[in-house]
Amino acid sequence: MLNTKEKELFENCSVPTAIFRLAFPTVIGQIILVVYNMADTFFVGLAGDDAKLTAVTVCMPAFMFLSAISNLFGAGGASVISRAMGRGDEARVKAAAAFSFWGCLITAALYSVLAYVGKDVFADLLGGTDPAVHKNAVEYLVCTVVLGGSWTTMGTFFSHLIRAEGRAVHASAGIMLGGILNIILDPLFMFVLLPPGRESLGAAIATALSNLITLIYFIVILFAIRKKTLLCFRFSSSMWYNHIPQAVLSAGLPACIMTLFENISYAVLDKLMSLSGLAMQAGVGVAKKINMLAHCIVRGIAQGALPLIGYNFAAGNRKRMRDAVRVAQLAAVGTASICMMIYLVFARQLTGIFIHHESPSLLYGTAFLRILCVGGPFSASAYTYISFFQATGEGRKAFILAILRKGMIDIPLMFMLNRLLPTYGIVLATPLADALCCAAANILFINYIRKLSAVSHQSPLSMETI
Repeated sequence: MLNTKEKELFENCSVPTAIFRLAFPTVIGQIILVVYNMADTFFVGLAGDDAKLTAVTVCMPAFMFLSAISNLFGAGGASVISRAMGRGDEARVKAAAAFSFWGCLITAALYSVLAYVGKDVFADLLGGTDPAVHKNAVEYLVCTVVLGGSWTTMGTFFSHLIRAEGRAVHASAGIMLGGILNIILDPLFMFVLLPPGRESLGAAIATALSNLITLIYFIVILFAIRKKTLLCFRFSSSMWYNHIPQAVLSAGLPACIMTLFENISYAVLDKLMSLSGLAMQAGVGVAKKINMLAHCIVRGIAQGALPLIGYNFAAGNRKRMRDAVRVAQLAAVGTASICMMIYLVFARQLTGIFIHHESPSLLYGTAFLRILCVGGPFSASAYTYISFFQATGEGRKAFILAILRKGMIDIPLMFMLNRLLPTYGIVLATPLADALCCAAANILFINYIRKLSAVSHQSPLSMETI
């Protein structure tokens, strides 16, 4: 099972220290992940062409859907694995890892094929109807999703499973490696190797290549720790038994749906914004990417706490489990609040990093960023509770919160508020949806903890039924 160092981390180390050790590398990895996504926007912005800048940003939902696939099987597998380790069930750890691996690989390959067949439809649906935007968007889509989709997905997937064993540093180092490489390769392909006018294609090649190297890194790490890890990816009949598929998909579906609905929401936002003009569409695209940094930091904190919560839930240590949730939430909400203040004060300067030319898109991006960032502390609280329900196997509750935050509330609000407050109302829907989802998350969590406490007092043997 776990070695002494990892067992100490999960069972005896102080909760703040354990959260820090698990979450800090994950947060750094998330920051690098966002920075290298921003790098494409930054370097394409140097070309001073709103069409190219918009092409990169409208492709974000299609590219980020790869994260939805990796979250479905990666976060789902990590949840099952951490709880199995808490109960000392080695066979279940291996079966869950194998099912998650093959499910992720096959699903990613199918999505890449679908993206190739429908590349023009994808580009138009995402807001790339302008001829200049469409051409660049299709190039970016083919390179990053069609050709690089599978290895991008599998790299992120491996980071989830390696972190589930407590190896957060190894997991995040791979993501950081890919991010740093992408930042280095972007200008090389965009301004040196490819001719002028092909900046969006150069950014796409750099992204795909850096993600391939990330996958190679994780393969090397898994080979190096093969005698120390319980993770096993051999295709076998055992991965279909003991409700392994249901457990993995149930735990991973909320993370997948949350990412999927985020991308659908962004696509709807881009589509509605495209009706207002290219400058507004470019501005909101940049604002979303800047605001994504805060979201990914707090998501990294929540994801880092997931193995600790799941392990102690399965081990029956309810106090340590609740302490982990409390510390993770304080860290996430506090970080989001700091980011919000920075965005409110320095919105124009931050937007100006990506929009280098004097354009109306700079003014719109500044205003949109200030609107979007207000929802940060609310979404941080909701992220923490979603991770908690994933870790404890309460997939239904996590699923409800995931679709509330993105999809069920914000998309209808976009259409309603756009009529009351044209253009700006579309963006205002996001923080309002975050606030409503936060309220629902707190209610679900409080009710669940009360129920869990009541059952714990009645019979220790019935705890796992909660």
